[in-house]
Amino acid sequence: MFTNVIVRVPSKSVVDGISSSNEGKPNYGLALKQHEEYVSALTKAGVNVTVLEPNDDFPDSCFVEDVALCTKKCVIITRPGAASRQKEAALQDMQEALKKFYEHIEYIEAPGTVEAGDIMMVGDHFYIGESARTNRAGAEQMIAILEKYGLSGSIVPLKEVLHLKTGLAYLENNNLLVAGEFITSPVFEKLNKIEISPDEAYGANCIWVNDHVLVPAGYPNAQKAIEGLGYKVLVVDTSEFRKIDGGLSCLSLRF
Repeated sequence: MFTNVIVRVPSKSVVDGISSSNEGKPNYGLALKQHEEYVSALTKAGVNVTVLEPNDDFPDSCFVEDVALCTKKCVIITRPGAASRQKEAALQDMQEALKKFYEHIEYIEAPGTVEAGDIMMVGDHFYIGESARTNRAGAEQMIAILEKYGLSGSIVPLKEVLHLKTGLAYLENNNLLVAGEFITSPVFEKLNKIEISPDEAYGANCIWVNDHVLVPAGYPNAQKAIEGLGYKVLVVDTSEFRKIDGGLSCLSLRF
C-alpha cells in the first residue's frame, strides 16, 4: 500500500521539455489542468500528496519519478541520463520533502546514470532497464544499494522504448501490463501478462495505487482489460505530457 506521493506542478517552461514524440508542444494551461486532475485522482486512491512548486529552470521537472527511487527502506537519489535534468534531484524543496519521509538517503554517482522511470518494483525486487538514460554503471550501483537494505535488483536491456515503464506496469497481484518489446520477453514469464496492442501502447503506462489503477484517457481496450481484472479504474488525461515523452508514472513519486 502507498501512503504518500510527491508531485511537482508543471512550470511554464514545460513547453520546452525533452521530446521525441513529434506531436507538437504542450498547451501549458491544459497541462496544468491535467496535472490538477492527476492529483485529484491520487487523492481518491487514499494517499497524502505533497505538491512542490513549479521550477522554470527545469522544463521536465514535473516528471519527479526520474530523480529518486523511493523504497520501503530508503530513498535513492538518481543521476538522470538527460544532462539537462541532472540537477533536479538536488533542488532544495525536493531534498526537504524526501528528508521528511526518509532517514536513509543514498546517491547514484558518476559515471553512473539512472532515471527511475527505468525501474519497476515487484515486491522486494526491482527490475532496472538499461537504456539511453540508465547505463550499466548506474544500474549496478542501484542494485548494490538495494542489496545493502535487503532488497534485490536485476538488469533488463531495452531495445526500443525510452524507459522500462514506458511499456510495462506492475499492478500488484502478479498482474503485469506489457506492450511492445516486452510481450515476448522471457524475463516476465512468471507474471500474468496482459498484452496491450501496438495502437494503444501508451496505455500500458498505468499506475497501481491502493487497489485503484490510474489509466490514461483514450485507450479503451487497455482500460477494459484492467477493469476485467477487478481493479477500480481512475481515468486521467495526460495528452499534454505525452507530447514531451511523459506518462502517468513519470508524474509522481509513490511510497
